[in-house]
Amino acid sequence: MRFVHEGSIAQYNVFTESKFQLRDTKVTLKPNLSPWQPPLIGAIDDPKKKGLKSFKLSDCDPADKPFSSGNKQGDKAAVEALALELDKLQNLFYADKRFKLLVVLQGMDASGKDGTLRGVFNRVTPLGVHTMAWKAPSEDERAHDYLWRIHQHMPRAGEFMVFNRSHYEDVLVPPVNDWITPEQTQQRFAQINDFERMLSENGTVILKFMLHISYEEQGIRLQERIDDETKHWKFSMGDLEVRKQWKAYQQVYENLLNATSTPWAPWTVVPADSKTHRNLMIASVIKDALEKLNLRYPPADPALKGLKVT
Repeated sequence: MRFVHEGSIAQYNVFTESKFQLRDTKVTLKPNLSPWQPPLIGAIDDPKKKGLKSFKLSDCDPADKPFSSGNKQGDKAAVEALALELDKLQNLFYADKRFKLLVVLQGMDASGKDGTLRGVFNRVTPLGVHTMAWKAPSEDERAHDYLWRIHQHMPRAGEFMVFNRSHYEDVLVPPVNDWITPEQTQQRFAQINDFERMLSENGTVILKFMLHISYEEQGIRLQERIDDETKHWKFSMGDLEVRKQWKAYQQVYENLLNATSTPWAPWTVVPADSKTHRNLMIASVIKDALEKLNLRYPPADPALKGLKVT
């Protein structure tokens, strides 16, 4: 399958096997996802995978670009093409109605969660994709278990749901601030794994992305929000307090990545210092996952055969 995007700068051909052509320049991409995906639960103990080590977030360079063609304009064109392909796939996904899709976007402040929503899903019809930006729980939500509010916003059959932050806030913020014990954190990891397994067994495809930016890049982006009055609404003084806890958050992120990357809900760490590459990588992973579902349109209605509109 081929999609051709005619842009104002140049014409690009985008192939499903991740080949990008920019006029007379061709770059073949064969990105290896394994360095960016923590071992799935149980894999480290698998005798067939002897020597497999725990995932180290420090081994992931936030400035890396494993999916890049090496040409920024080519990468931007690829993102646009992928966004259009996701729209087509969502249309088929909705017609098929055998599955639901949950995309989880997690990351430190200013890691690009909002930007991912705009860049990756901007071409998908609003009827087919829904978003939820999670904040601190309300009084009513705190009166229930921490997954109660999450379950109410799961996608319906044929829908995409994108979480800007998620239930993983409940195994990030409390441990960093010592609101729960290490034992309670481990308990929550197990509960989340069970919760996501239940969703998966009932037709929900779960893709989880940790948007990994550097301390330096976060500082630049936060400063931009301070300096630009039109971005003050995106800034909170609390962001600076959380920034002081950077090392603690990196450690807790590493813990949860190792504890909650499962065969039914895997994590992908996305190097996110580059906004364009971030969108390219996430869109590529989502597209690949959707294509593996072998989506299909419902059978033709025999009652419509030969029917003429008068």
